[in-house]
Amino acid sequence: MAKEELFVIEGQIDEILPDGRFRVLLDNEQRIIAYTAGKMRRYRIRSVVGDRVHVEMTPYDLEKGRIIFRERTPGAGPGVARNKRR
Repeated sequence: MAKEELFVIEGQIDEILPDGRFRVLLDNEQRIIAYTAGKMRRYRIRSVVGDRVHVEMTPYDLEKGRIIFRERTPGAGPGVARNKRR
């Protein structure tokens, strides 16, 4: 049995909810609840209110989604500086 085709929509994080979930305002003015994908959790990619994200959704449930990509914000640095070996 083949998997149903997923589609990707862009949006902006509107609110942080408990248990790693977020309320996302999509570009089509619809609000959904989304959770972070496993790779984002694995590599500790943090998302905050106002971040632009790509949300993967299934056509069966248009109220929920999975955040698969967080766009880089302009002006933000490369992250936390690591200790350099001397």
